[in-house]
Amino acid sequence: MPYDPTKLADWQIAAEAEKNMPTPEQWRDRLGLEKDEVISFGRICKLDFLKIIERLKDRSDGKYIEVTAITPTPLGEGKTTTTMGLLEGMGKRGKNVGGAIRQPSGGPTMNIKGTAAGGGNALLIPMTEFSMGLTGDINDITNAHNLAMVALTARMQHEFNYDDAELAKRNLRRIDIDPRRVEMRWAIDFCAQALRRIIIGLGGRMDGFMMESGFQITVSSELMAILSIVRDLKDLRERLGKITVAYDKKGNPVTTEDLEVAGAMCAWMRNTINPTLGCTVEYQPCMIHAGPFANIAVGQSSIIADRVGLKMFDYHVTESGFGADIGFEKFWNVKCRLSGLHPNVSVITATIRALKMHGGGPRVAPGRPLPEEYSKENLELLEKGIVNLLHHINIVKKSGIKPVVCINAFHTDTKDEIALVRRYAEEAGARCAVSEHWLKGGDGALELTDAVIDACEEKVEFNYLYPLEMPLRERVEVIAKEVYGADGVVWTPEAEQKAKRFEDDPSFRDYYTMMVKTHLSLTHDPNIKGVPKGWLLPVRDILLFSGAKFLCPMTGTISLMPGTSSDPAFRRVDVDVNTGAVQGLF
Repeated sequence: MPYDPTKLADWQIAAEAEKNMPTPEQWRDRLGLEKDEVISFGRICKLDFLKIIERLKDRSDGKYIEVTAITPTPLGEGKTTTTMGLLEGMGKRGKNVGGAIRQPSGGPTMNIKGTAAGGGNALLIPMTEFSMGLTGDINDITNAHNLAMVALTARMQHEFNYDDAELAKRNLRRIDIDPRRVEMRWAIDFCAQALRRIIIGLGGRMDGFMMESGFQITVSSELMAILSIVRDLKDLRERLGKITVAYDKKGNPVTTEDLEVAGAMCAWMRNTINPTLGCTVEYQPCMIHAGPFANIAVGQSSIIADRVGLKMFDYHVTESGFGADIGFEKFWNVKCRLSGLHPNVSVITATIRALKMHGGGPRVAPGRPLPEEYSKENLELLEKGIVNLLHHINIVKKSGIKPVVCINAFHTDTKDEIALVRRYAEEAGARCAVSEHWLKGGDGALELTDAVIDACEEKVEFNYLYPLEMPLRERVEVIAKEVYGADGVVWTPEAEQKAKRFEDDPSFRDYYTMMVKTHLSLTHDPNIKGVPKGWLLPVRDILLFSGAKFLCPMTGTISLMPGTSSDPAFRRVDVDVNTGAVQGLF
């Protein structure tokens, strides 16, 4: 029996559902796992993926389903809610189904977005653990990241204070790090704009090397990107050792291996490689693993989780961050290349609300009342905004996939509005389904479920947008034109100089292109909605992730450290002092 999400907050629904949540031992029996394949952490558990993969290596993979979306409003359009609803709908149809989503960052959870657990009757549990640390993967990544900075700054202090003979006595060699070319920052998993630029090392000669530094949010760390793409512990260890922390005064990279800290970093992260098991409020299994942002990183749950899910389940659902221009593009051209796995179908989540915004509707802001244009029928506004949906349908179709459009229904949506979206989506070559999973759970997602099951039986001629042999600037041009709809790309002199250097160096030819762009627009400007024409994509810098093997062209004014708003979510979070239960997560 579904809960009533019009009367109960998400955290209240989660608390009720968690009373009957399977224990680790029950999951082991239900999923047919061996005793040593389940690692208990209280009422939740991790899965020992290496043991599971080895035991099931000869089993055929299940159907691979990816969930993406149109360009969202700042409120989000419900990709995780749709993922949970689809899992529940599959469960209602008696399918052996599971999923994988990212672990949420503490920054958005305590800021504007709140929890990323879905909502209503399409919700992931245990919600508190999911939203506030889970089994500690993000904390382990934070510690490993900051240990690299400790190693770097300590070495800089010692090299400044001691001559070569004294360094040799201390079993150190001079690296001669250039303080103007330190590439890493410190990490914290909150939105802390006051830490973007700081001065460290104030005090005496034993208080460190004084220089400008800063913080980034943990989920933007290269270590998080690495976790999302590794295949095993050996791969993790090798990639961690190749991370470029700084450059020496001759322009040579200084890696974590040079600083002799990569092994210790891997020790901190050794437990992060196993996915954590959660479930929907209707108890369909869903793994949580890795949590990179999509606008500043790869934006995918891990390759490990998808490999496990495809062996364990007949249908495996994975979610990509933000819209198809960002999340799906990276899933398509980066994650699928690295994993060797190709999807059977992609689900594009859309809302009437967001399409009206793209048609010219008033500004939408978290914490403020929704303008009445979004709760009253307005077919003219909606029709103007449907171009954004059509653009995302065409992005997915370029990969060879015929997508399924999910209209994530709100009670204010009218029959004529839904019919208009359905007509345009089907004319564009997509299946279209209305889903009321938020209100009704799996029963409300049956139309979507049936459309996805049907689409999974279609043959997919999967193809990539560009060959890996294509030079970096040409790749960016293709992505800008074919995915974003730009007329071309304009490079700052500094960014173009970097691009030429990367193109001329053979060691970077097998690196993947990881665009850094706002999720709130097809362009680099979050204020431009719909499908703009006649614009150029500006690239202002290129980040190097040498462990992940990513070259990351940066567009617009994206920051690796978001800021906390004036009305953050943490103002509404508290603890019941009698039971210890967390309240107010949403």
